[in-house]
Parts: sequence; structure tokens; C-alpha cells
Amino acid sequence: MIEWLEILRAACAQAAEAGWLPESLKYAFVVNALLCAMLIGPLLGGIGTIVVIKRLAFFSQAVGQAALTGVALGILLGEPYTSPYVSLFGFCILFGLVMNFTRNRTKIASDTLIGVYLSISIAVGACLLLFVTGKVNMHVLDQVLFGSILTVDNVDMAILVVISVLCVLLGFRSYNRMLLVSFNPSLARVRNVHPVFLDYVFIFMITIITVASVKIIGAVLVEALLLIPAAAARNISGSVRGFFFSSVVIATLSCLIGIFLPMQLRLPVPSGGAIIIVGAVFFLISAAIQPLLAKID
Repeated sequence: MIEWLEILRAACAQAAEAGWLPESLKYAFVVNALLCAMLIGPLLGGIGTIVVIKRLAFFSQAVGQAALTGVALGILLGEPYTSPYVSLFGFCILFGLVMNFTRNRTKIASDTLIGVYLSISIAVGACLLLFVTGKVNMHVLDQVLFGSILTVDNVDMAILVVISVLCVLLGFRSYNRMLLVSFNPSLARVRNVHPVFLDYVFIFMITIITVASVKIIGAVLVEALLLIPAAAARNISGSVRGFFFSSVVIATLSCLIGIFLPMQLRLPVPSGGAIIIVGAVFFLISAAIQPLLAKID
């Protein structure tokens, strides 16, 4: 895989030098960022459709905040501060599964329960940061919070590819059943579909793709990329299939434009923020044209 990436970067650099591609593509980190965008865009767009249907908009935000705690734990345990993936994935997966277990075992409303766990995560993270600040530059934590394309390396890309393949395999086999569980759990049980098991599979998928996206989008903003493209697609779609593919397209375009446009315009803005702003523009456009589409239908 590393050799393939080197060949692709060299080809892009040559094409950019020759004027066939934009000049910014001669830099390896730009190619890395765009490749990552082409992976996380479709994934977050597709998964976001079920997030909207299940009304779990704030679940990924809680996991994103837990990512900051996971990074702090990794640094305290001696992992490299640029890629503390063992503690990051370990803590966030445990956090997500425990939160879902509690949600299934109590009568508390989902938004209230997620808010409780979100508060706990932020409190633990704030306490751990007091110990971490003396060991690393606080700029590293800014990259975790808001994302930075400058920090994406071969290890990050390899992990993202593995996570993407895993999520595609799980989603391809389970998407229709997840939709059925979301719309009608009783009918799902009649058809021998296990809602609780699929719920844990979905929570696992959200958690790992959220963690894998932290370096590009940032822990604070990854929840927005799950939600905004799906919400925009909901405005303009008349079927579940259209809803899914529209969300994938909007999320992918948001990632690509949000990364590429600030470079071309030389704007000093974080990639995560730019991606979400582009997604918000798509949402506003979809909201504006929704009445027109309703009249056509």
C-alpha cells in the first residue's frame, strides 16, 4: 500500500508541475488529504442517513469528545502523541458500547443519556489534560479538536483504509436490516432480525469511523459531517435510495471542496471547519429548493 501511495503522489506531483493538475497537488500532504476525503466522505454520508433516522445526532459528538480523552490517556501511557491509536480506539469503543448498553437498560430518553455521557467525557478529558499539557505542545490538541490535513501520514491513511473496508463490509451486509430496525423494530423481530445486536454493530461502526476521521475533521466537528449531509439529502430525496446516495455525494463533495478550495484561495482556515461550512452551504441550498421539489412531486 505504501508503494502504491508513493507512486500516486509522484504522478500527481509530475502532473501538477506540468500544469495538468492544480499546483497544490504537487505536495504529498494535499494528495493524502484528498484521498482521505474520498474515503471518509462516502462513509460518513452513508452512515449519517441511519444516524438521522435513529435520531442519534449527538451520539457521535459524545464519541468525538471521548476521542480527546482517549488521546490524553494514550499520551499518559506513553504512546506517540501524533498517533495514540491503541488508547484512542480502545477507550472510544468501550465508551460507545457502554453508553449504548446503558441506553438499552434504562428508561431514560436517548438525548438525556447521551448528554450525561458527553458531560462525563468532557469532565474526564479536562482533568487528564492537566497532566498532558506538561508533556506535549497544546497545538497537538488543537489538531485533535479541529482536524489538520498537515498531520495525515501513511499510518493514518492505512488505518483509515482498514476502517473503511470494515465499515463497508458491515454496512453492505446489514444496511437494509438496520433500516428496518430503525423504522419498525417489531416487524424486524417478526422477520428474525435482532434489533439489539444490529444496534451494537451500528454503534461500533459510528465509533470507529468517528475515531478514524478525527485527524481530518476534528473531534468537535466530525458529528456535523455525519448529520449535515444526511439532513441536506433528506430535504431533496423522495426515496430511501435517493436519500442514501444524495447524502454520500454531498458528504464527499463537502470533504473535497472543503480541503481543496482554501488551499487554492490561500485561506488560513482548518480543514475541518472548511468542510463543515461547505456542507452547511449544501444544506441551505437543499432547504431553499425543497419547496420547489415538493411542488414538482
